[in-house]
Amino acid sequence: MEEYIDYRRAGVDIGAGEAAVERIKGLARSTYRKGVLQDLGGFGGLFALDLKKYRRPVLVAGCDGVGTKLKVAFAAGRHNTVGIDCVAMCVNDLLVQGAEPLFFLDYLAVGKLFPEQVEEIVAGVARGCRMAGCALLGGEMAEMPGFYPQGEYDLAGFAVGIVEEEELIDGSAIAPGDVLIGLASTGLHSNGYSLARKVLLEKAGLSLEETPEGLGGPLGEELLKPTCIYVPYILPLLKKYKIKGMAHITGGGLPGNIPRILPPGTRAVLHRGSWPVNPIFKLIQELGPVSRDEMYRTFNMGLGYVLVAAKELSGPIIEDLRKAGISAWITGHIEAGEKREVLFT
Repeated sequence: MEEYIDYRRAGVDIGAGEAAVERIKGLARSTYRKGVLQDLGGFGGLFALDLKKYRRPVLVAGCDGVGTKLKVAFAAGRHNTVGIDCVAMCVNDLLVQGAEPLFFLDYLAVGKLFPEQVEEIVAGVARGCRMAGCALLGGEMAEMPGFYPQGEYDLAGFAVGIVEEEELIDGSAIAPGDVLIGLASTGLHSNGYSLARKVLLEKAGLSLEETPEGLGGPLGEELLKPTCIYVPYILPLLKKYKIKGMAHITGGGLPGNIPRILPPGTRAVLHRGSWPVNPIFKLIQELGPVSRDEMYRTFNMGLGYVLVAAKELSGPIIEDLRKAGISAWITGHIEAGEKREVLFT
């Protein structure tokens, strides 16, 4: 008699998936905030809006992933930080428009499902959600044998936030004479890793365990530093100051992201040297070698988030940010210009 074949022998272990879900239920609960209506396990996450709090609430949604930074996590065998990156890439984008993150959903696709690895990944997601003040409301976990190599996975996230319609920030109020305030990044964040890996690991042949000159620790530790979540620093500012525009510095760097918030007739001028550039960027540029223009177009170069405000507010804003625990500097200004662009001086 021919032996039956089942889903597990085809490479998908439903039992392992159920075990993984049990492992992450507590992690999800640790992120719950007012509005969450049910535990994990339903077909959809439920979240009730506090309609007494808003007159004309606007929902802001976004999605993003971690990118090839995951390759570093695979090589290092460390999976507890990339979930923070996934949350950060989504909630920082919502924040640009003044939105408070409400909830987050993740998508995790693996070649072979190991419950312990899933728990490690989702622990990072949950930590990121707690930092951002949003609930991990649900997600999807897919085992896809033959699609991803065993031990590898992809991770993406989806976030929804809320803002009062009259408090939306779209950059339209930005005017010549305003200043740019740059907030420190923790390093590469989650962009440019294809170039960083090409230079550092392939061309220069560095290992993740070694400490190149200029870095304060092993290369692997530097490359896996989580993306900064700016929500706890920025939301209090929005209640206190008139912030005219904000930019999350991701793919495209400073010249690619700042123009997205500029109104017609303006351009931004950034002053190189007005903020410290992390050693990891200098290392990549030297070992490439990589041109200065390419470095600024690919990486955040030490500024993960940029605010635009009236010049007279810059001092108090920077002081409040530093008291909150993050470095910030006046890094440029707005001037009249025919083209929405970034000039460097």
